[in-house]
Amino acid sequence: MVAPSRSDLAPAAGSTGGRLAAVQEMARLQRLLFEVEREFIRTATTLIYRVGEPELKYLLCQHVWESAGHARFLRERGRELTGFSGGEDVRDALRQVFDEAVLPADGGMALAGFYRVLKPALLRAYRHYLDVTDHLADWPSKKLVEEFILDEERHAREITPYLLSGDATDAWAAHLSAIVASRGGFLGESAPAPLPAGFAWESAARCYTHPLTCNRGRYPTCSSVFSFDPAETPIVRPWLVDPATDARVIRIMVYVWLMMEMDAVDYLATVFYDTPAAPFDLHHDLARHLWDESRHSQFGFRQLPKLGVDLMTVEHSLDLYHILIHMPPHERYAMMTMEFEAGSFPTKATVMDRIRELNDFEADTLLAFDRNDEQNHVRYGHRWLPEIMALAGEHRPVDEFVRATQEKFKVLAELHGGRTPHALPPERRLTGEKIVRLVGAR
Repeated sequence: MVAPSRSDLAPAAGSTGGRLAAVQEMARLQRLLFEVEREFIRTATTLIYRVGEPELKYLLCQHVWESAGHARFLRERGRELTGFSGGEDVRDALRQVFDEAVLPADGGMALAGFYRVLKPALLRAYRHYLDVTDHLADWPSKKLVEEFILDEERHAREITPYLLSGDATDAWAAHLSAIVASRGGFLGESAPAPLPAGFAWESAARCYTHPLTCNRGRYPTCSSVFSFDPAETPIVRPWLVDPATDARVIRIMVYVWLMMEMDAVDYLATVFYDTPAAPFDLHHDLARHLWDESRHSQFGFRQLPKLGVDLMTVEHSLDLYHILIHMPPHERYAMMTMEFEAGSFPTKATVMDRIRELNDFEADTLLAFDRNDEQNHVRYGHRWLPEIMALAGEHRPVDEFVRATQEKFKVLAELHGGRTPHALPPERRLTGEKIVRLVGAR
């Protein structure tokens, strides 16, 4: 390396922006990609409680979590580049696209809009980024984007079996396609096309609202899978902690409990859309929380058939969604983290000790990871509940607010709980008594 002369150290003509124009252009594109991923996280979560197939719910939770990873890495790389900007706000014109996409009442139609139009547009944007950046100068970004492209291509393959078509769905996809085309794509990679004559934004006429019930598709439903009556429900509360209960019975009951963390998947998914001003890190951790809960539900969904349980005999409980949807997002989140999860540890500890009697390594592993995840979720609650409260204009001390929310939940439970009758008669649905017979316990 040759040392610069004094003349080399003199300021050159032109602005710093001019010198770094290439960096700033790539930073501008990364910023747009970050905002698109942020909006996907905020709005695609509205699909989760509107579609019914558990496998599809699980897949959507996974995609949201992976998108949160994309956004996080884009932000971190972007902060290394001049021109990315220090804030995390999403520009109004981009938010309008996603606010439009959530509006169909039919979950399948909304799913098609996201995965036939918006996700392909994001994939095109990532590919465009690779086309216009320098493979060596911008190598860190290039390697990230290459990985994201692989994820997006996999997302498209994974979702294909669930995508519907039909006149109404095709018309909605064409509606969203026109919006994306009018922007020239998410990165302006093509010439903007004018919106069709007579085009009307649905979001200009109405706002999205969460449905009052969640969709469980073909699966039978009920108010709750917990009770004190072994002839009524599969989980008998006193049996979980009774030393006399056969450990094999407890194992099936706890797998039902885990599968019913689908409740948490559905109501936690509502919080994203209701907190558009949240810092990205809050939504990132909520996405991880959501993905964890979907994995826990899968523990039961996958294991119960191995133990001889027909999943079509297991009713899905809807009470928690029905009650919590009548509470604002900070109250939903408080009940989830500070009441349901924090309050479950003593019972689950007893259950874990009983399961160990069976020398079932897989069950031990699943329950250990469930407990570890739930501990992290309570930590998330302590970290983020004050932030969500502040977003809602709630300034009471956290402890006081949580106590008040617990009391409010009890009132709302009287109004909105217990309203879902058993979809199956006693002779067909899984109950505590049937679990005893299934495992051959005395």
